[in-house]
Amino acid sequence: MFARPNLTDHLKQIVYGGNDGIVTTFAIVAGYAGANAEGGGELATLAVLVFGLANLFADATSMGLGEFLSARAARDMIRRRQARLSRDPSAQIGALTRHLKGHGLSTLDATTMATLAAKSPGLMAEITLSQVEGLEDPGQGALWPRALITFLSFVSFGVIPILPYILGLPGPDQFTAAVAATVLALTLLGLLRHVATRAGLWRAIGETVFLGGICAVVAYAVGVIVAG
Repeated sequence: MFARPNLTDHLKQIVYGGNDGIVTTFAIVAGYAGANAEGGGELATLAVLVFGLANLFADATSMGLGEFLSARAARDMIRRRQARLSRDPSAQIGALTRHLKGHGLSTLDATTMATLAAKSPGLMAEITLSQVEGLEDPGQGALWPRALITFLSFVSFGVIPILPYILGLPGPDQFTAAVAATVLALTLLGLLRHVATRAGLWRAIGETVFLGGICAVVAYAVGVIVAG
């Protein structure tokens, strides 16, 4: 019932971790740049590095642990659902039947499908949580790889916007290079999404860059407002 892990299995952790990492570090850069543009003080390379790296690793750790805990909670819910099904199968069958009828199945077909699913408590719990309650089934494997992939994706993509500061580029060129690096990071993340899901290339890249760009503009605007 559970497939061997691959890129698609961990796409959520890679995309969420990568996008949040990019936005987190670029928000530091954009905030300082926005403040500097309005006379709020010189854009300090050291400050960007200190706050950027501190936020990068702190948030990466937080996201990794959050992914682990959410997956463990989902697994616990599945186990409780399995126990509840054993105690009161009719209630679970009724809930799934109503859900299937809401998707256009006849009463007979919905009842038949729900009754057949109930023969496997694990399958019934998985279907109920994912289809009725909209929760993700974390599978039966170890949960730590999900946390590790989220952490690594966050750090790997998140460090890109502050590379110009790490490499010591001249002050006037740092922010411009950071913007270019951020666009590159978002493009790579969109390309990864395209490879994993086979979604349209330009759609995958365009959506990722556009949504990430909105967050970047907000961060820059906040810097301008605070400085003003």
